[in-house]
Amino acid sequence: MTSQSQGIQQLLQAEKRAKDKLEEAKKRKGKRLKQAKEEAIAEIDHYRLQREKEFRNKQTKVMGSQGNLSAKIEEQTTEAIRNLTSSYHKNMESMMKKLLSAICDINPEVHPNFRHAV
Repeated sequence: MTSQSQGIQQLLQAEKRAKDKLEEAKKRKGKRLKQAKEEAIAEIDHYRLQREKEFRNKQTKVMGSQGNLSAKIEEQTTEAIRNLTSSYHKNMESMMKKLLSAICDINPEVHPNFRHAV
């Protein structure tokens, strides 16, 4: 009976060791999955940063020239407005005098085609 009891005891111990090994393997698997996930996230972030950097470089090349163009156009527009404003202030007084004289100074004349009936 003791041998049977010992055999059962050994089986129980073997079962417990197997269960412990299984638990440890599950823990190792969980750790490895977590580590693999972290590595994948790090790799994805690195790839994303690299692609964003390339995109910004290309965007700077393309948009940089447009940005300069925009600045040049803005500068030209400002210069044209400045010239028109100064021309307006310089010629305003003389133009007002010409308009008023054309409106107010009336010289009645007979039209050249008018025939005086006798």
